[in-house]
Amino acid sequence: MRRRDLIAAGTAAALAATASTAVASAGETPGPAEGLALNIGGLGLPVIVDGRVRNYVFVTVKLHLGGGQTPETFRAKDPFFRDALVRTGHRVSFGVPGDWTRLNENAINAAIMAMAPIIAGKGAVVRSEVAIQAARRRTGMPAG
Repeated sequence: MRRRDLIAAGTAAALAATASTAVASAGETPGPAEGLALNIGGLGLPVIVDGRVRNYVFVTVKLHLGGGQTPETFRAKDPFFRDALVRTGHRVSFGVPGDWTRLNENAINAAIMAMAPIIAGKGAVVRSEVAIQAARRRTGMPAG
């Protein structure tokens, strides 16, 4: 597994997701009815505005696993997903314009789906979704 490939795939996916809304449907492909899922919790992603970190939002991402995958074997890949997503979040802001307390869920899902084949193999992750967002500071943008 090459670290450069992970970073490049995550950054490219985040840029593509913020540039177009068509990428939003990429994270929502239908999966198996009784598919297994694994939560990656406690990810602290920054909200970067004008080149400065304004806030951190802690997210829990739910990965829907493909056929032949089990949560027990997939937990070993959890640190790789965390590392790649945090590195991507520091290169390209996942923040929602005008709000320092939320992240763009479509951009996060697109980044996860771009890095999933590199980390876990093709078809290992069917889709991803952001289950929880909790901002460190809940005040939002300053008025004026």
